[in-house]
Amino acid sequence: MKKNILYLHTHDSGRYLEPFGTAVKTPNLMKLAQEGTLFRQAYCAAPTCSPSRVGLLSGQSPHSTNMLGLAQRGFQMDCYDTHLSNFLRNQGYHTCLFGVQHEASNPSMLGYDYWFDEDCHHSEFIRRDTAASTRAADYLLNYQEDKPFFMSVGFINTHRRYPEAPADFVNPDYVKPPMTIPDTKENRKDMADFMYSAKIADDSVGVVLDALKRSGREEDTIIIFTTDHGIAFPFMKCNCYDTGIGVTLIMKFAGNQAAGKISDSLISQIDVYPTICDMLEIRKPDYLQGRSFAGLFTDPEQEINSEIFAEVTYHAAYEPMRCIRTSRYKLIRYFDYHNGYVPANIDASPSKDDMIDAGLLRQTHEREMLFDLALDPLERKNLVNSNDCKDVYDDLRLRLENWMERTGDPLLRVGYRVPKPEGAWVNRLSDLDPGCTLREE
Repeated sequence: MKKNILYLHTHDSGRYLEPFGTAVKTPNLMKLAQEGTLFRQAYCAAPTCSPSRVGLLSGQSPHSTNMLGLAQRGFQMDCYDTHLSNFLRNQGYHTCLFGVQHEASNPSMLGYDYWFDEDCHHSEFIRRDTAASTRAADYLLNYQEDKPFFMSVGFINTHRRYPEAPADFVNPDYVKPPMTIPDTKENRKDMADFMYSAKIADDSVGVVLDALKRSGREEDTIIIFTTDHGIAFPFMKCNCYDTGIGVTLIMKFAGNQAAGKISDSLISQIDVYPTICDMLEIRKPDYLQGRSFAGLFTDPEQEINSEIFAEVTYHAAYEPMRCIRTSRYKLIRYFDYHNGYVPANIDASPSKDDMIDAGLLRQTHEREMLFDLALDPLERKNLVNSNDCKDVYDDLRLRLENWMERTGDPLLRVGYRVPKPEGAWVNRLSDLDPGCTLREE
């Protein structure tokens, strides 16, 4: 019988988890990384929720599937038959979903035989993830289907609004906020709440992994843990900097020769789908655009990709950008006429409020940015006009444009102004918050 697949995923966690050396304690994920393989150079296909998840679960660039924005705002894939759950169900798998999905307005579109979601409000994130992990654990312990399973277990943490950390959890005076925001009292408290949210997600992961072990199916299961994109702070989520597109990816399975090791090979989440196909010995469908990295479990140091790509078209508002990243260089291109910051695409937070008060919305950003990541890993010095980097710029710009053409990017067809689908809704560029009165544009 083919291996089971257990796909665990969080919201907005980036690499701010213990396996990456941060002070965010996640012991269950740390144990999973130590027993599996941690991919330290894994990147999402889009630093925004639905497109990122569709990239992983379709094995394609989000724009190739027409998932240009958020599912809850009326955006959807052209064809859900390519979704991994639909694909595996057609391969004889029992498919089930617990908790969050963000690829469709209704889970019935995704090809799951069974799904459970406790639809709670933001203030009830703890209860929602507890319900998802508990129900998934019960399902594993009582699983009786005569076929392998693909189980997706999605956690809403670490999405905002963060649950408030108890007073005895951590002292915010000794917490370090992300490097993209000022070190203030309010931001330290905000980061402490993120850390508590990560603990809730980690506890939920632990419940599911414990149930898998007790079920006796751990040896027959490929475990995948990841998140959709960077954390919800300014200049992170919804940006093509590494702070936006860098993600956690851990895989564990019996017989893994790279167990307990890390890989620095450059990979994209669109590579997960073809990797699963190889590991299950299933013929890869023709629509896949990623490359299998199954070979990294034998040789973690081999090169899989010479470059990866990421994109944003819509989040809450229209802000089209594309990027190409190699092991050394990054080129980010913004499209459309607007070169200011789009506040609706920055999640509400104390740091957002402070930066807007300080004049963020009066500033502009460059339309193109080139970074030498070997010398400038924080992506601060734009080399796009440097004579010394002209050849690098020309090469990356050509490779980015070729990728856009090859994958049918609508930005090339409509003069950089991609209309939203009929029935979808988005914010205006001037809206300060996604909750502002929406206007269809």
